[in-house]
Amino acid sequence: MQKRQLGQSDLFVSEIGLGCMSLGKEEIKALSIVDEALDLGINYLDTADLYDFGLNEEFVGKAVKNRRKDVILATKVGNRWEEGKDGWFWDPSKNYIKKAVKDSLRRLQTDYIDLYQLHGGTIEDNIDETIEAFEELKQEGVIRYYGISSIRPNVIKKYVEKSSIVSIMMQYSLLDRRPEEWFSLIHENQVSVIARGPMAKGLLSERPLNKASEKIKNDGYLDYSFQELDKLLPKIDQVTPGHTLTEAAIRYCLQQEVIGAVIPGASKIQQLKENVNAVNASPLSKDEYQELQSITKSSKYEQHRG
Repeated sequence: MQKRQLGQSDLFVSEIGLGCMSLGKEEIKALSIVDEALDLGINYLDTADLYDFGLNEEFVGKAVKNRRKDVILATKVGNRWEEGKDGWFWDPSKNYIKKAVKDSLRRLQTDYIDLYQLHGGTIEDNIDETIEAFEELKQEGVIRYYGISSIRPNVIKKYVEKSSIVSIMMQYSLLDRRPEEWFSLIHENQVSVIARGPMAKGLLSERPLNKASEKIKNDGYLDYSFQELDKLLPKIDQVTPGHTLTEAAIRYCLQQEVIGAVIPGASKIQQLKENVNAVNASPLSKDEYQELQSITKSSKYEQHRG
């Protein structure tokens, strides 16, 4: 499988990674999906301390324990849970990050994390303190590199300007092209984008549209009504006759050089195989790519710009 460099780091990740959030709570099933992903050539696994209260990290740790050196392991920090408090709350403080990383290392059964990501963030955060925490963890050898997971333009601009992040995780797909506005800035600063949600909640897969959730049937998806989706999806097939919808979706994301990897989730091995087949499909032609852009909406983030 082809690999891409994340930013200026020495992390070379498979063009498709495994978003581990959808592995579920059944250990045997979760481990089998991770094992299959690695056997298929995926070397990049993305989890978070938030997922199932750390259980997800535990499963990933068990799955990679005997092949740790073959894996680029990414996790996230910033969401905090304390008994007696109402739900998760946001804490990007230096003290919490340096405490939370120890818990992630224990659950992942490793002594270092390849890519440690801030799991959100606002412009009101003490960004300098957060960066200091990540830089100290790098110096200590606990993490190799760090990045952020954010769709907020003002937060992204601050981290690109002030930090040595190598990656920005953003929801990005053919049906959610909002990140494209920022690709030039990100690329100029030699940072990579990690595209989560490339399948747009399964809308860009082989699953029939009538199997979509009731919420999508009633409310549509982002800027698209259900009726618009019903007209658009067949058009995508017409524009890319040599590709399945899944292939077109994943190859669309990978067309941009700034994309380091796409990380769809998979709750079944069959889904995983379809995703891997898609990334191994031939790239879109320039004409196909431009036509896909012409028939889809290039929306922009309206909030968090200042």
